[in-house]
Amino acid sequence: MALHITMRQMQVFEAVARHLSFTKAAEELYLTQPAVSIQVRQLSELLDMALFEQMGKKVYLTEAGHTLLKHSRTMLNQLNEIEYDLNLLRGVEGGQLKICIASTVNYFAARLLARFCEKHKGIKISLEVINRQELLKRLEDNQPDLVLMGAPPDGMDVKAISFMDNPLIVIASPNHHMTGRKNIPISELNKETFLIRESGSGTRQAMRQVFDENGVRPTLGIQVSGNEIIKQSVQAGLGLAVVSIHTVRLELDLNLLTSLDIEGFPVIRQWFIVYRKGKQLTKTANVFIDFVLTETNQVGKSLLHK
Repeated sequence: MALHITMRQMQVFEAVARHLSFTKAAEELYLTQPAVSIQVRQLSELLDMALFEQMGKKVYLTEAGHTLLKHSRTMLNQLNEIEYDLNLLRGVEGGQLKICIASTVNYFAARLLARFCEKHKGIKISLEVINRQELLKRLEDNQPDLVLMGAPPDGMDVKAISFMDNPLIVIASPNHHMTGRKNIPISELNKETFLIRESGSGTRQAMRQVFDENGVRPTLGIQVSGNEIIKQSVQAGLGLAVVSIHTVRLELDLNLLTSLDIEGFPVIRQWFIVYRKGKQLTKTANVFIDFVLTETNQVGKSLLHK
């Protein structure tokens, strides 16, 4: 029996099988959930076998699903190898690049990408902006070519290249009682309320580490998802926050927020280009890495102060 299975059906099936969720697969593939369900149903009908079974709210692979998953990954890996070989033949300008970036990096990554695309107009870039937790999942599954992020993950075999400083500062509303003071002891933060990012945020992890290292135990206020809401909440006087200076440069310049002169701040972290060890980088990916290292060395100050 000839099977007329499309690569798109295999990609959709593999995403659902990996996440065991139609919703998460749809988000990853930028499809609607009904579209994902239709692709899986058509594939199941073509094979005349059930690939998933649902018990309550949980989705499980059937025996046929497990078998197909093994072969689908082999096929998709072969497809990636074909794409890799063809990119080598095309050279840089006809290449493609899949990049995932941490949400905080997005505040300067757009300028980097704009400069890169201006120099290499033929390159097609797929860009995904996600928080650290989702970014690590993508990296674990070896989905992106390159990742731009803060601290590289522990326990994952990756190559990490530092390319720019990432200063963390404490921000407050301009009318906060600490505004204008100099050399504020970090111990005074014990009296303050801090807004925190969602679980999985790299900034949240960095804040906790700094506070733990200095024995600081402030009151933790509301949990906020995303830098924009953090900034608005601090402006409204709901508390202080630890953020990357890259995320608040405009607000500081407009005096909508202020950076407090706290002992030990700014805390200087790094931004990294990260990819899985053993990954065969295309010529396009290597050109992008060289570009980022050169560009941030030359214009790092402007990225910090614009």
